[in-house]
Amino acid sequence: MDKKYCAYICTGCGIGDALDIEALSEIVSGEMSMECKTHAYLCGKEGRAFIETDIADGVNTIVVGACSPRVMTNEFNFGDDKITVRANLREQVIWSEVKPAEGEEPHAEAAEFLQETASDYMRMACTRAKKTELAEAFKLETINKTIMVMGAGISGLTAAKEAAAAGYDVLVVEKEDEPGGKAKGWRKSFPSKSPWTDLEENPVAALLAEIEANEKITVKTATEVARISGAPGDFNVTFKDAGTTGEWDAPAKVTVDEQELIDKGQKEDPNAGLQKYTEIDPNATKVGAVVLATGWKPADVSQYEHLGHGKIPNVVTNAEFEKLAKEGKVPANVAFVQSPGGKDHDQDFPYCNSVTSMVALKQAQYVCQDNAEGKAYILYQHMRTPGSMELFYKAAQLNDGIFMTKGNVMQVGEAGGKVTVAVEDTLLGENLDLEVDMVVLAAGMEPTTLHENTINLAYRQGPAFNDLDLFDGYADSHFICFPYETRRTGIYACGGVRKAETMDEALDDATGAALKAVQCLESTDRGVSVHPRSGDATYPEFFMQRCTQCKRCTEECPFGALDDDDKGTPLPNPTRCRRCGTCMGACPERIIGFKDYNIDLIGSMVKAIEVPEDDDDRLRIVVFVCENDAYPALDMSGMKRNGLNHMVRFIPVRCLGSVNMAWIRDALSAGMDGAMLLGCTYGDDYQCHFVKGSEIASKRMENIGDTLSSLGLESERCAAEQVAITDYDKIPQIINDFVEEIVEMGPNPFKGF
Repeated sequence: MDKKYCAYICTGCGIGDALDIEALSEIVSGEMSMECKTHAYLCGKEGRAFIETDIADGVNTIVVGACSPRVMTNEFNFGDDKITVRANLREQVIWSEVKPAEGEEPHAEAAEFLQETASDYMRMACTRAKKTELAEAFKLETINKTIMVMGAGISGLTAAKEAAAAGYDVLVVEKEDEPGGKAKGWRKSFPSKSPWTDLEENPVAALLAEIEANEKITVKTATEVARISGAPGDFNVTFKDAGTTGEWDAPAKVTVDEQELIDKGQKEDPNAGLQKYTEIDPNATKVGAVVLATGWKPADVSQYEHLGHGKIPNVVTNAEFEKLAKEGKVPANVAFVQSPGGKDHDQDFPYCNSVTSMVALKQAQYVCQDNAEGKAYILYQHMRTPGSMELFYKAAQLNDGIFMTKGNVMQVGEAGGKVTVAVEDTLLGENLDLEVDMVVLAAGMEPTTLHENTINLAYRQGPAFNDLDLFDGYADSHFICFPYETRRTGIYACGGVRKAETMDEALDDATGAALKAVQCLESTDRGVSVHPRSGDATYPEFFMQRCTQCKRCTEECPFGALDDDDKGTPLPNPTRCRRCGTCMGACPERIIGFKDYNIDLIGSMVKAIEVPEDDDDRLRIVVFVCENDAYPALDMSGMKRNGLNHMVRFIPVRCLGSVNMAWIRDALSAGMDGAMLLGCTYGDDYQCHFVKGSEIASKRMENIGDTLSSLGLESERCAAEQVAITDYDKIPQIINDFVEEIVEMGPNPFKGF
């Protein structure tokens, strides 16, 4: 593409009042050798027409100095065949100006500081435009649009129904002899409509009839998935008879350090002799996307010895009681224990939430319906009935046969053919000693992924979802922002395998997962990425001639987008890729990059920042900012007019995992006084959109101290901080504290070299 450039600076929203626009234009036209024009209202109809006139004359690379790139996206979208780069002059320059405290005089050079900041952002934007190339979408030669649903329970069947309604062929795989799942054995279901008080008929039978009558849906029963290889749009699936084992050998995971020893012959290869896991079975079935709906299992509650499950005959779980209820074997007096009690009196059973509360309310009604003098005792620490289900709870309160109290269950025993329950610290402050026919324990819903590998992926990173110690066995990629995504692109989870949930929630879940699978297929067909960078046509390109086979990219990729070929060289799967750039940040040889995001591009932006010499008021600190949480928080901080230190320059990055330490080293060796990474939180307060990017970057920063020491620089000149998107009021303090540390250390001794 032969580029024809033009830069446009908006003077609206106070930009023209706060900045010397003529001087800013001269920076662009002079230093950056790019034609520059100004307009009072670029995002308006006249402003867009102003730019489109130049586009008609051949301009195809546009730099816009105005508001944040996070807003007015449609107004500044000039088509996929144009390059548009935006400089944030509003939120992160004029709206972030530090105002003097009440009674203080403004800094004599405040206007100059603001102008310098704006000039640097225009320099960086122009540099980015020059280094950016048009994306070339990656398209498969042939794409398969069949959606495979694993599991034929209420969630799987609903996902199949919704995907078929959208026009897609669906293959449902169920390991049991009949479809229907656990829901098929339920006596009644919760109310789903006003007045939210009455139990409803189980909808599974009607759903099964719909599935059977739908020509677009094929159901394979008594079948399990043996292996899944390939990528979205081109998955290869092999099957086995349910219950059989041994068809495939799962490869052992090998770390980078271990692989180096294996390559040197100093360690035995644990995968030697195993069937090559990237091999494609010629008899494999082709599918385009997968919905994981393999469900849940009742949690084991026998560990709570004082409750007697497995020792006292009439102590059962809620799942076991539901089966008895459907068979018409409901005793007259039943205690429903919602929490373990004892020493853990303030805790619920694991893998529980509101669903176990509502199951108890439902099953308590069975007791009253089946027995004229029936009595149901619900003993709880927490009762959760969200939304309209509060009316369901109130209806149970009004039932003369249902008794509810908050209390700590201390012991379940047996005496005279009855089950005894000792309860302390009740809501009324009295202890209770109940004698009932049966005790029902609110066992949680454990996802099948907790104990077994149901997905069997032929990925270098292993056959199951990597254990992050974050999701307690669930298959999530990001529970809050991307609830149906797993860590493997093209595979979407719903139902009990995603979280403990009611039937209504499972129906909504299944619809969401089916639509995500459809979105994935359509995005793959267009050659663009899915969540969270939906629509991104770029993908990582590798200069393999310089690859040292260190395998850091394959090790650190959060989504398993890279396998190995027969020689151990990274083997990209572009349709698996989510474009986070973690592989780029991992590569010590700097051979991985995107058309509009690469080592040279960001490095050149860093170098475009003007670094003044011999002026302690003009130190320069570069901050690489995650575009997902930290950058929006910065924008909101600007909207609040919180003020940000004038010495700092922000560069948005796709993910902190994409930050190559070369940028840090080059920035400091070029005279920058400090460098910071500002990204999503990880650990217990996990928020990273790309799963592990922020954590990986922080670990890399811990190792950069040795490099800085070799340059004669303090390791404290580098820092990594975590912020949530809601931390906009905390950001100024985080930035200012770091700036103060740099000021105390003094200017970088490399200035001027």
